[in-house]
Amino acid sequence: MERWTRPALSCLAFCAVFAACSTLTVQEEKKLGYQVQRQVREEYQFLREPIIVNYVRSIGQELVRAAPPSPFEFRFYVVEDEQINAFAIPGGAVYVHTGLITTAKNAGELAGVLAHEIGHVTARHVAQMYRRQRNTGFAANIVSILLAILTGNSYVAQGGQAATGLAAQAYINTYTQDAEEAADAQAVKTMVKAGYDPNALITMLQTLQAEAAGGLQVPQFLLSHPATSERIQDVSYLIRQQGPLSGLRTNDRKFEIIKARIRLVVGTDVDPEPE
Repeated sequence: MERWTRPALSCLAFCAVFAACSTLTVQEEKKLGYQVQRQVREEYQFLREPIIVNYVRSIGQELVRAAPPSPFEFRFYVVEDEQINAFAIPGGAVYVHTGLITTAKNAGELAGVLAHEIGHVTARHVAQMYRRQRNTGFAANIVSILLAILTGNSYVAQGGQAATGLAAQAYINTYTQDAEEAADAQAVKTMVKAGYDPNALITMLQTLQAEAAGGLQVPQFLLSHPATSERIQDVSYLIRQQGPLSGLRTNDRKFEIIKARIRLVVGTDVDPEPE
């Protein structure tokens, strides 16, 4: 995972101004999102191959239409990175790694991941997290802490201060414990409404659990608190609560083509400044 080494000074100033606030307003969260997105663009490489990007965006927007109303405009990006990961930042930008897409067995598993991240944004979990941390003395490092939480990078390099990384790790745990179950619950509802079989979220969790058991470093996404086996049980219960489900899809004809295309173009066509 990339190390976040160049926090934007304007964002630090922004965070310091609002450190005394009880929480972020929608406009403040959008402003923070713009600053975090700028830093993400500096640190990551983005796939710009239109067939791949448009495919991911089409699934994402389909899920957004099925999700609860949100004051944010959702945008979906594909990160060229073999790590199995996805994350969303304040304001509605959602990023999915090529490694997650190629690991997913079907389009439903990808949809489950995107629905999970959409759930974090619509519930405004980042704003809640900011409120919890505002009085800890780490307000000046909020961007690095946010990025550690959202990307699963537990060590944040900011001037070599390991203390920031330790603080970030603490907030990773708090974030997942407080928010992951809610994001899972919303993901199940969103998938059903969008016509996707929510059982694909379970198979994605099982895939990540198997990868972790095999020694692969799997980031915080879907693997922290509560434990993955516990989350699989919880999601199974949530699906049963939806009642009889039929006619829901798990795949489409394009998904395997998209995976093959990623393997073909990765390393040859990147864009650090997505539109």
